[in-house]
Amino acid sequence: MSTPDTITGQAIWRQGLLSSNPALLQLLGLCPLLAISNTLVNAIGLGIATLLTVLLTNTLVSLLRPILYYEIRIPVFVIIIAGLVTIIERLMEAWLFDLYQTLGIFVPLIVTNCLILARAEAFAARQRLPAAMLDGLAMGCGFLLALMLLGASRELLGYGTLLADSQLLLGPDSPDLTLRLSPAGYQFLLFSLPPGAFLLLGLLVAVFRSWVSRRTAVGQHSSIATETTTESAP
Repeated sequence: MSTPDTITGQAIWRQGLLSSNPALLQLLGLCPLLAISNTLVNAIGLGIATLLTVLLTNTLVSLLRPILYYEIRIPVFVIIIAGLVTIIERLMEAWLFDLYQTLGIFVPLIVTNCLILARAEAFAARQRLPAAMLDGLAMGCGFLLALMLLGASRELLGYGTLLADSQLLLGPDSPDLTLRLSPAGYQFLLFSLPPGAFLLLGLLVAVFRSWVSRRTAVGQHSSIATETTTESAP
């Protein structure tokens, strides 16, 4: 389809987690981010499913890149994504049925997450396999990080706990990892409902963007200072 570009692994990780974080900077996949992040366990479950989908989609798209006609690339990408999500959904239904029921419709709706199609089109279709896989992992981890931050914030403020119902993720025979940080019966309804999700997401986006901007400014200042010192040296 196209000639592969060159990009370093460090740059890929920086983009996925920081400078191009899919949720907190590009604002992709906001529907599941807001809807299913009422607890940390739910956020982790959906985040891992999305991460696997991005990683496997990038892998298959990169492998098919040399033989895939440009004109039919989008339908092929959609078929790949839909097939992978169906497999992941069936595996969750078989091995993590309680979590699958809790996440509900948002597992098959991973197909509509524009992050996955965007990375297939913008990156995996232009890169060799190692870079494409690393990009899928980095972008998936960036999305998982955003889900975990929002899920932990909403659960802590809404219910006063962290990792409640951890058995949904680890299995019914696993120990209860719930951390209760407030009196029993505490509940702040606002943060367990969508309005609270919007408020907290807006705050997280503002804080994250400010932090990334400061890091970028500091990095540019350091680079300029280094260049100035080098030029002035005898």
